[in-house]
Amino acid sequence: AIDSLGGRYVTAEDVGMSDRDMVTISSETRYVTGLPVASGRAGGNPGPSTALGVYLGVKAAARRGLGVDRMQDVHVAIQGVGSVGGGLAELLARDGARLTLADVDAARAQALAAQLGAHHVAAEDILATEADIVSPNALGAILTERSIATLQTKVIAGGANNQLATREDGWRLHARGITYAPDYVINAGGIINVCLEYMGQGDRAEVEARIHKIPDRLNEVWDESDRSGEPASAVADMIAKRLIGRG
Repeated sequence: AIDSLGGRYVTAEDVGMSDRDMVTISSETRYVTGLPVASGRAGGNPGPSTALGVYLGVKAAARRGLGVDRMQDVHVAIQGVGSVGGGLAELLARDGARLTLADVDAARAQALAAQLGAHHVAAEDILATEADIVSPNALGAILTERSIATLQTKVIAGGANNQLATREDGWRLHARGITYAPDYVINAGGIINVCLEYMGQGDRAEVEARIHKIPDRLNEVWDESDRSGEPASAVADMIAKRLIGRG
């Protein structure tokens, strides 16, 4: 099916997949990324690149929404501790952040919490945890009218795709004064990695240089949101459409 699209869609590693799966897919189509690569090159598992970008984005969101320049003692509740959420937790732990972890695989959350000196809660309780920052890093559509009403945080910043169940939920976050990092801006590190791999451009240094620009992109979104009164989610959509020539 992927090959029949002739390159209009290029697949990559996601939840429950590995670079070995990408190798298997590559036997059927060339429109695949995330393949194992030689040391120092772009490509491979995009999870660590996504985690790095989310980490930088979380710090930018903390500056914006909390007015802090350091993550020491900032309480971050992380939903999902797989490749991205787990990597994020490790990076934040090094900064001295206080962490509360949750995952549908409770044993995985408990093990990482023990390793990092963090707390863990049931997966169904994490979004309503009282925290400075809530970071969704599992599946999407978790920010709904109901869940937003239970939030006890000033910042939402995480790597999960499609976090808002509807566009109206972006307005609900905005109305509550919650700083929101639009998902496809903050989690762009993985796609930066696999895009450079697919295009045959750049190395790890170039990947990381581009990932380090994610906070700048987020600040552009938040600045325009402040100017226009539109929620960050709507502003990000507007900028994205303009960049691809549809706005």
